[in-house]
Amino acid sequence: MLDDRKTAILTAVVQEYISTAQPVGSSHIANIPAIGVSSATVRNEMSQLEQDGYLVQPHTSAGRVPTDKGYRYFVDHLASPGRLDRASARQVGDFFAAAHGRLEEMLNETSNLLAALTNNAAVVVGPRAEAVAIRRIDLVSLSEVLATVVVVFVNGSVENAQLALVDGEDDLKLSAASVHLTAALEGSVIGAVSQVTATGDATVDAICARTLAALANIGAADQVFTGGVASVAGAFDAVDVVRDVLATLEQQFVVVTLVSDLIERGMSVAIGGEHGVEQLASCAVVVAPVVVDGEHLGSVGVLGPTRMDYPQALATVDVVSEELGHRIEDG
Repeated sequence: MLDDRKTAILTAVVQEYISTAQPVGSSHIANIPAIGVSSATVRNEMSQLEQDGYLVQPHTSAGRVPTDKGYRYFVDHLASPGRLDRASARQVGDFFAAAHGRLEEMLNETSNLLAALTNNAAVVVGPRAEAVAIRRIDLVSLSEVLATVVVVFVNGSVENAQLALVDGEDDLKLSAASVHLTAALEGSVIGAVSQVTATGDATVDAICARTLAALANIGAADQVFTGGVASVAGAFDAVDVVRDVLATLEQQFVVVTLVSDLIERGMSVAIGGEHGVEQLASCAVVVAPVVVDGEHLGSVGVLGPTRMDYPQALATVDVVSEELGHRIEDG
């Protein structure tokens, strides 16, 4: 643990660097009323903080900037999530009060909202279809030889699969199969029902059997939505860092694994190398689970430079994840 003076100085350096993105000098810190010591004393304390790994001096004549260790101390011991400012809280409330339509659209718009509020890239991972109860099954013919299986879930999400048709499987048979499958699967999750009772109509029963097989391929993929990716490009000076970050955000599997791993480890903030993704070593990630009826069904998070405004990011992610969970729960 750092003593009170070093804690106050480290806090001031982190906050100033977050605000300006410029190395912070001892004279500037000494002029802050809450510090209350001379520039020479601040300089000595900052030198000690550098030796202990909390600060680094990028150039001999420049001020100092926080290291990942300095940010971690700030997050763990100094910064509290706080509360969203009134305008942002109202914006979040108005957004979810007006949210309607398909779940995928709401998740995508949520990522854009989160990005706009934090000025960082935002990630929203929605619930897999295989974890959500089915509301209705519809079979719709596209041609004489092809139909589409439309699965509507209780949370408003929709998944589709194609179904090959054979002679005699017309709209009437498809309609009958839709009614039978809906009655059998309503309230169940994909994979929980492997077969349904026979209807006595061989054609309808054949359609139902093939539909169940098609459903097995639905819902395994995560729903991932990113917003504000362009804002990340302006947060870094090095072109290769920007390229690595943008390329990583395009890899859905990496993003989902990163967010899921942090939540499983009980972390709400990962700084620099803590998250284990080498291409994002210059980034910090703030995440929170989306909980519906006591079950973790998704996640939201923001990704940005390690000098992100952690208290504001934590507050925003917490509020958005909570409101999104309530909205999904309400259907």
